[in-house]
Amino acid sequence: MPEDSWATRHDWTRDEATQIYRQPFTDLLLQAQTVHRENFEPNRVQVSRLLSVKTGGCPEDCGYCSQSARNGATLSASKLMEVERVLTEARRARDAGATRYCMGAAWREPKDRDLPALVAMIQGVRALGMETCMTLGMLSDHQVHELKQAGLDYYNHNIDTSEGFYPQVVSTRSFADRLQTLARVREAGIKVCSGGILGLGEAAGDRVDMLLALANLPVHPESVPINMLIPMPGTPLEAAAPIDPLDFVRTTALARILMPQSYVRLSAGRTAMSDEMQALCFMAGANSIFMGDTLLTAANPAEDRDRQLFDRLGIRPEGLQEAAE
Repeated sequence: MPEDSWATRHDWTRDEATQIYRQPFTDLLLQAQTVHRENFEPNRVQVSRLLSVKTGGCPEDCGYCSQSARNGATLSASKLMEVERVLTEARRARDAGATRYCMGAAWREPKDRDLPALVAMIQGVRALGMETCMTLGMLSDHQVHELKQAGLDYYNHNIDTSEGFYPQVVSTRSFADRLQTLARVREAGIKVCSGGILGLGEAAGDRVDMLLALANLPVHPESVPINMLIPMPGTPLEAAAPIDPLDFVRTTALARILMPQSYVRLSAGRTAMSDEMQALCFMAGANSIFMGDTLLTAANPAEDRDRQLFDRLGIRPEGLQEAAE
C-alpha cells in the first residue's frame, strides 16, 4: 500500500479495506505496526478496568449475551450498585494501575431515576484521577447532556458486527439505532468507544464491513474494542465455532490501519488467547486491554498473568498522566 494511505481517512472503500485484510500476513503486520508507531509509543498499553454496575434482566435479545432476559440465559437481574461500592472498586483499580474506569449496566436504556446515581459515579471516579467510561444502552438527548455535564469522558456502544449480519444476532434493536446513539454521544462532546465481536458466525467480509462502518464515521471512535466471543451457556450462540486466531489478528491489524489514532483494545475473550496470539495482536497495533478477573459476567486473565506477559514482551502500562494527554 502507498504511504499516503496510512493517513487518517474517512472515505475507505470496501475494496481497499478487503485488499488490506487479505494481503500476506507478515505484510499486513508490518503495515499495521508502521501505522501504530507513527501514532503511538510502540511498547505502551493503556489499561482499563470494567465493572458491571447493574447485571442481568436486559430486555434485548443479543444472541451472545448472558444478561438478556429473552434469550434463555439464567443470569438473575440485580439492582443498580450503590455509588460508594463502585468508588471503592474504582480505587482498587486505580491502585492496581488502571487509568480508565468503565461502568456497564444491562439496560436497553437507562431510566431518568437512575441518572443521579450515575452522575455521582462519574464524578467520584473522575475525582480519583481516572478517565470515565459508561455503557448503558441507548440514550435520550437530555440523558446524554446530563452525562456530559457530569464529566463523562467516554461512552461505549458497540455496533457488534456488520449491518448485513446484524439481524442474525440482534432483533430488538437495529444497526441504525446503534449509529444514532453514537452520533448523539459525539454531538454532545463525549468521546466514543465502539467496536465489535468476532466469532458470531460472521464471514470475513462482515468483519471488514463492521470496521468500515466505524472508520468512515465523521470522527473515528477514540477507542475501538475488539472482542472475541465467549460462548455463554444458555445463549443462542453457546455452540458458535471459535474464530481462527490469525483471522482475529488480521481484524485487529485492519482496525489499526483504518483508524490510526484510535486506541484498539483487546477486550472480551482473552482467557482463550495464548500469549503468542496476544503478542501478535500487540504487534498488529492493539494498545489497550481490560485488566481484572472479570469483564461484566465473563472471565478475564488474572492480573499476574498480564503483568508477566507485559514483562516478557517489554511492554509498560500507560500512566495516569500519559492517558490524560
